[in-house]
Amino acid sequence: MPQAQPLPELDTRFSDPKASAADWSDAAAQLRDAELFWLTTVRPDGRPHVTPLIAVWHDDCLHFCTGPGERKAKNLRENQEVVLTTGVPSLSEGYDVVVEGEAVRVTDEPTLRALADAYVHKYGPDWTFTVGDGVFVHEAGEALVFRVAPRTAFGFAKGDPFGQTRWRFAQ
Repeated sequence: MPQAQPLPELDTRFSDPKASAADWSDAAAQLRDAELFWLTTVRPDGRPHVTPLIAVWHDDCLHFCTGPGERKAKNLRENQEVVLTTGVPSLSEGYDVVVEGEAVRVTDEPTLRALADAYVHKYGPDWTFTVGDGVFVHEAGEALVFRVAPRTAFGFAKGDPFGQTRWRFAQ
């Protein structure tokens, strides 16, 4: 798990002179509230794979799930390094957050139950999972669950002032 609050670093090369570094608590709130994320994994041949998905912020980590036969699950068997991105599709307003880290399987039942509750709370009853044998179970089948503790995160403020903040986490 990541340590408490990382120190923000404003990258002045890519920031308006009026910009200031963003606080991690604001970025964490955006990760908690965002409905859609883009997950980037690496295929066994080294090519990137990007796909949209839903995720929940729980215990200072992002969590997502995927079917064991899906491309992202296959990629994660070989390389657990991922990037999760969320934000708004606008150049002149909003804030984007990018999280880099390692996707680690979650298999313990108490955590899986807490995450299943978090999915329902955030996304509604269509996303109800039961827990069985270290996986989520849904009418569509089983889903592997992964935790991504931020190693490095970036925040991109768009508009006036625009700015880029980096947060580094002790691992």
